[in-house]
Amino acid sequence: MLGGILNQVAGGEGGILLSLITFVPILGMLVILFIPKKQHDIIRTIAGVATGIPLALSILLWFLFDPSKGGATAEAMQFVERHAWIPTFHIQYYLGVDGLSVPLIFLNCLLLFIAVPASWKIEKGVKGYFMLLLLLETGITGCFVALDFFLFYIFWELMLLPMYFLIGIWGGPRREYAAIKFFLYTLAGSVLMLVGLVAVYLISAKEGNPTFDLMALAEMARSGKLGANWSVLGMGFKTWLFWFLFVAFAIKVPIVPFHTWLPDAHVEAPTPISVILAGILLKLGGYGMLRINFPLAPEAFRRFAVVLAVIGLVSIVYGAFVAMAQKDFKKLVAYSSVSHMGYVLLGFGSLALLGFAGGAFQMFAHGTSSAMMFLIVGVIYDRAHHRDLNRFGGLGSRMPYYAGLASVGFFAALGLPSMSGFVAEFLTLIGAYEGDHTRWMVLIAIVGVVITAAYILWTIQRVFLGPMKNEEYKKFPDISLREAICQAPLGLLCILFGVLPFLLLDTMRPSLEGLMGVLGLK
Repeated sequence: MLGGILNQVAGGEGGILLSLITFVPILGMLVILFIPKKQHDIIRTIAGVATGIPLALSILLWFLFDPSKGGATAEAMQFVERHAWIPTFHIQYYLGVDGLSVPLIFLNCLLLFIAVPASWKIEKGVKGYFMLLLLLETGITGCFVALDFFLFYIFWELMLLPMYFLIGIWGGPRREYAAIKFFLYTLAGSVLMLVGLVAVYLISAKEGNPTFDLMALAEMARSGKLGANWSVLGMGFKTWLFWFLFVAFAIKVPIVPFHTWLPDAHVEAPTPISVILAGILLKLGGYGMLRINFPLAPEAFRRFAVVLAVIGLVSIVYGAFVAMAQKDFKKLVAYSSVSHMGYVLLGFGSLALLGFAGGAFQMFAHGTSSAMMFLIVGVIYDRAHHRDLNRFGGLGSRMPYYAGLASVGFFAALGLPSMSGFVAEFLTLIGAYEGDHTRWMVLIAIVGVVITAAYILWTIQRVFLGPMKNEEYKKFPDISLREAICQAPLGLLCILFGVLPFLLLDTMRPSLEGLMGVLGLK
């Protein structure tokens, strides 16, 4: 009986598993809407259930997913849901997943579930806070499952307002400035994406097949039927399309020079929102490149791959050096994200399978380690009410369990062997070495690796080692059960995929190989 229910829910054409994962949070949001605003515990419990169900379903999705059917074509997509939505403009409700999206859907559901207990101490506007959190989850998940460009754009825009208000209302002293800066940067990227979306539809219509179907558009681009003979201001249509989409997604990654919104957003955002922002929201930029940007303009991608690799390299080194200069604990972690996400772009720019695998692996690995790092910062901020690294010291003796969990997050971010970050960086650097145009970049990228180790070890020294610089620190309680429960799953994943990386690589590899074929790299 259970097998029959699972088959009905998760079956191929006609299954609704992806819709359930995507929209259960919306149902939770609607339930909370009718709960009296003073019933904080009930609201939090409903939010926990509304994020816990998608998490359980995302685990089921990964368990049922068949990597052997991998690829990057419509036929390779699994758990497909496809219905006409706005037939006049050939817009479809078209969902599906492959080996690239399944792990990120799980990561998203896990982080949103963790965000609920991490937000347990939020007392201001509890009802509105958790409603926005659930709306945000639907927007993020929708981007990972949408295979219609117009539908993807709707979900992409859906993320903007919840994040704006979560930072602008529940953030720190400069929350309005950080929220507006985040909004403007993201809106600029959205406008560029919208221009690309409309242009692609109009060009496909002129080619006789008007569609927003990402799989069909990628096939048209691969076969040279998507604007091959069109140019604007003397530059080919696909070149314009590539750069418009690239900048739109690069802002979200973010990479230098589109990164300046990130430190402000992280510093002012409440800890659970920083976890979501670093852990999964940034990954939408890399995922968008793989799903939309590169497949719709493969020739331009191959032509400008070296530029992308250089941008990634600059982000690695620049982010590491700037992180080392920070005194604010949270800002240090924010700039470390700029550095670590640079590996994603370096891997993609290598045009090598191992480079792509390293970049994709890094998106997941950084999602777990960076989320854990922000939770680490949140624990100490709740006690000390400041984030000045130079004012800490000696906390390891007073808070040994906290120091132990924190060490896992720190070493995962550092790229210690047996941790997932090491696997990601190793694959990326090997892939870069395989690429003729990126081989020389490996030596410079190693500088970023060394600097990363330096600032992380220095941070451990300043926070946990040496004498206590304030007698008040002796009164700090060790990490609570709630705080440990938030961090422990992330630490476990950092170790699990570091020791057994094939668990993730085997899921992604067939889809990456298919993508390489779509991009003309085989």
